[in-house]
Amino acid sequence: MTTPIISFKDFSFQYRAQKRPTLQEINLAIMPGERILIAGPSGSGKSTLGSCINGLIPFSFPGEVKGELTVDGVDAPRAGIFELSAHVGTVLQDPDGQFIGLTVGEDIAFALENACTPQDEMKEIVARTAKLVEIEDRLESAPHELSGGQKQRVSLAGVMVDQVKVLLFDEPLANLDPAAGKQAIELIDEIQRKTGTTVIIIEHRLEDVLWRSVDRIVLMSEGRIAADMRPDELLSTDLLKAHGIREPLYLTALRYAGVDVTPALRPAQICTLALCEAQKEKVRAWFQAAAAGEKAAPQKPLLEVRHLSFGYAPDRPTLRDVSFSIGKGEMVAIVGRNGAGKSTLSKLICGFETPDDGTMCFDGEDMADMSIRERASRIGYVLQNPNQMISKTMIYDEVALGIRRRGYTEEQIREKVEQTLRICGLYPFRNWPISALSFGQKKRVTIASVLVMGPQMIILDEPTAGQDFQHYTEIMEFLRELNAQGVTVVMITHDMHLMLEYTPRALVFSEGEMIADRSAAQVLCDGILVRRAALKETSLFALAKSCGVDAPEAFVERFIDADREVRTHGG
Repeated sequence: MTTPIISFKDFSFQYRAQKRPTLQEINLAIMPGERILIAGPSGSGKSTLGSCINGLIPFSFPGEVKGELTVDGVDAPRAGIFELSAHVGTVLQDPDGQFIGLTVGEDIAFALENACTPQDEMKEIVARTAKLVEIEDRLESAPHELSGGQKQRVSLAGVMVDQVKVLLFDEPLANLDPAAGKQAIELIDEIQRKTGTTVIIIEHRLEDVLWRSVDRIVLMSEGRIAADMRPDELLSTDLLKAHGIREPLYLTALRYAGVDVTPALRPAQICTLALCEAQKEKVRAWFQAAAAGEKAAPQKPLLEVRHLSFGYAPDRPTLRDVSFSIGKGEMVAIVGRNGAGKSTLSKLICGFETPDDGTMCFDGEDMADMSIRERASRIGYVLQNPNQMISKTMIYDEVALGIRRRGYTEEQIREKVEQTLRICGLYPFRNWPISALSFGQKKRVTIASVLVMGPQMIILDEPTAGQDFQHYTEIMEFLRELNAQGVTVVMITHDMHLMLEYTPRALVFSEGEMIADRSAAQVLCDGILVRRAALKETSLFALAKSCGVDAPEAFVERFIDADREVRTHGG
């Protein structure tokens, strides 16, 4: 019988600063060469479980360990991080935090240099590993010159030079555009097949990970293992929904259509879905039974952009001849590949950069003479990285900062801040220091600090990055309510689910140009546009085609309406 490469036996862990254990009575065996997805809501213990495997616990994050954990024959809690690093390679959520070398080649070679590997042997290993992850043509490049997907490859190569037996990925899709995320999953799958390495992926985005098969899904909840099942089995239950994890959209659509999802359907991947003709007919009947939705009346323009061009260097334009308008009360997504110019556009709107050409008007006023402060009173901007926005030590003080300069009484300030904190799910932490928060919680603090100002328009750069489905839904439902009250919401996002569910309209960018202005469903049902903008076709489109629906775009719209009805009224 094969010995597990990772074995937890009656394992518990309690951080030194916590009153209760974060992990409780964990019993888990992972066999050599298995592919394991660890999922669960924020605070479920999944990241802590990963930190136990790679040795960060208890050596970087001290606390009390009970029970047994062996990793590749090593008593993990009593081994050092250095010893475990020869067995477990970790690829972090943010690759930038993992770079050490000035070039890609130097970064990959770092572990070999520490091991005093001879130069000739080192070059050979680096070249071989770089080829394995398909980054061999960028060995002389600086890490900051790479795309998000290329950075992932370099991080992976840097841990693979040690020929580790376990690869641990901590939310590998969090900062990647949809196409790069798809490539990252394909790369992980290819590396595992070529090397036989044991792969553990910790990730919120279940459907994206299941683009390639995994052997088991370990579902964490409140520090315990709630389920350890094959994907086909787990997806046939309601356990994911019960624990705040979003199931693949095509499965939700099948349930809405009255199709019973069972393991026999092979539901883990859209490409393996085995629907009989009667089940396909149920899907078609569900689609055809829907009344055509009413189209929203066009709104008076709030933001008008005409022939906008800008470049950080004179000979390298970042945006070229961009024109669009956004109406009062609209909810719009801005999507496209990394480096397409999306964030640059928001900087121009907020006044952080000055256009080289073109005009912008806000509520009928030319923005050319508006100061950054004047724009900030009307346009709220939430950055992708919350650490770049936070300036106070305490949560309450950070959210109150902007309105303290508006002449409100302390009682009015407290009322506004506490109302916003409740809406953003932060009220229980109002007296906490920001340093005690997770990345996702910090993100909510920055959203709260902008929302409390009452702007006419809010621009959010990746508003749901790092959020589990529950917190994602809370934030997005709040933004939708705010939008219903007349606030215009613009979201720069890589999350195709967010675009489909919440934004009727999408502006699509590629290489500095706006290449489409359509409905979200139209964008994600256009294969050419999807490839050009590094997006990802929705699985709803694939489901519609497989069931013989002759209007896939309308099918996607039907799902969005049904899903919104369920969220709003519970069915």
